[in-house]
Amino acid sequence: MMIISEKHIRSIFFTAMAVGMMGLNSCSKKTDDGGPVYVPPVVTPIVDKGWTFEASPSWSDEFTNTGAPLSSNWDYDTGGSGWGNNELEYYTNTTNNASVANGLLTITAKKENMGGMAYTSSRMVTRNKLDALYGRFEIKAKLPTGKGTWPAIWMLPTDRFYGDWPKSGEIDIMEHVGYDQDMVHFSTHTEAYYFKINTQKTITKKIDGASTSFHIYRVDWTPFAVRGYYDDVKVFEFTNEGTGYKVWPFDKRFHLLLNVAVGGDWGGAQGVDANIWPQKMEVDYVRYYKMIDK
Repeated sequence: MMIISEKHIRSIFFTAMAVGMMGLNSCSKKTDDGGPVYVPPVVTPIVDKGWTFEASPSWSDEFTNTGAPLSSNWDYDTGGSGWGNNELEYYTNTTNNASVANGLLTITAKKENMGGMAYTSSRMVTRNKLDALYGRFEIKAKLPTGKGTWPAIWMLPTDRFYGDWPKSGEIDIMEHVGYDQDMVHFSTHTEAYYFKINTQKTITKKIDGASTSFHIYRVDWTPFAVRGYYDDVKVFEFTNEGTGYKVWPFDKRFHLLLNVAVGGDWGGAQGVDANIWPQKMEVDYVRYYKMIDK
């Protein structure tokens, strides 16, 4: 045990007081009556430089092979943990749930037992295959249908630089829940703006025939904004407020995910129809275009 003298304690106290006063003087102002006032955080204006994108994709999958998706392009998240949303599927990494034929990728959710779960499906990721900072992601897809389906085309941070979800951000290019047919959602989530505190930035767009025909789902991501497009029509914009990572963690590399969840807090909010399976999301292509820096 270390014994500290009274003189040493007084020295520590007065040093702390001095540092505290220095901090107060540097972080606050005085009102007319001498009291401190709150000084808001510094805002660094972010200018939209009108960034554009390369005309040809630097990474793409046109799904011209047959069998398993190309391992050079895709990896998988696997397991049946509920994935933070109380989902009902077990994600596999086999052609039972993700396969390529006739120019299409098909992700199939099936009613079958595996790993303690009542359904199987696939959650494909480009992590460590395509990790990008800014750019245009374009996906042409046809969605499943029926109560309990929850397909998504979305993006997550590869390095979680600012911490676990939602601190490092999420971009949902397309989400659809089967009990609300043809209503498609584009959202971003950050520490300041996310759905569990009802502050998320999101839009809902009706796309007729979302499950009967192919549609193009796209994000244009620059240092200034995340912009969403459905069939080349802009439907969403979230701009960088310049106040730091709690609002804008989108200055680090992200990867793409394609999956079909079953049930869950949102997908299963009105139950799961046991008679609709199997259900599939078909993908015609995935293309990534680099941003042209300025």
